[in-house]
Amino acid sequence: MGLFGRKDDDKGATGSAVSPDLAALTGDYELDPAHTTIGFVARHAMVTNVKGHFKEFSGQLHLDGADPSRSTASIDVVMDTIDTGNADRDGHLRSADFFKIDEFPTMTFRSTKAEALGGDDYRITGDLTILGTTKPITIDLEFNGAAKDPFGNERVGFEGKAEIQRSEWGLTWNAALETGGMLVSDKIKLVFDISAIRKA
Repeated sequence: MGLFGRKDDDKGATGSAVSPDLAALTGDYELDPAHTTIGFVARHAMVTNVKGHFKEFSGQLHLDGADPSRSTASIDVVMDTIDTGNADRDGHLRSADFFKIDEFPTMTFRSTKAEALGGDDYRITGDLTILGTTKPITIDLEFNGAAKDPFGNERVGFEGKAEIQRSEWGLTWNAALETGGMLVSDKIKLVFDISAIRKA
C-alpha cells in the first residue's frame, strides 16, 4: 500500500474512503541529510559510469495522505559540495566549464505537480534550476515506508530517479574521442534516496 494510495478493501460505495494510517502521515517533513542521498550518474568515454553526489543540501516536503495532488517538495543543493571521489574531476565540475559555482552556488528544485500511480509508485513534476536556467523535470518515486526511530522521530522514505539532458541547462562542455563519440554523456541520471523527518 502506498503513502497516498487507497486500499481496495477500504473503498465504500463511492470508492472514496482513505485508510486512516495514510491520513496520519499528512504533514510537513524536512530532509535528513545524514540519511539522504542526492546523486547522479554520467557516462564517461562511452564505456563506463561515473557516480557522484552532493554533500550539502536542504529540503522540505509536504505530504497529503488524502490527496496526493496537494503534496509538494522543494530542495536546495550547495553545488560546491559535489563529490565524485576524485578531487581533480570535482574541481573541473565546479569550474566555468560546468557549474560555475562562484556565479551559481545553488541548484534548486520546486515541485509543480504530484501524482499517485498505484501501489507504492508516485510521480512528482517540478522546476529544476541550474546555472540560472529553469526547466521542468519528472521524478518517479517509490515509497519505502514510514517508521518512528529510537529517538522519537517520525520518518518517511522514498527512492527516486529521473533523466535529464544536461545541455538543456547550458552544461555543454565536452571533448571528442578519437574513436568517435564524446567524453561525457549528455544524458544524466539523477538518483534520490530520501529520509525525511516530520516537523513538530
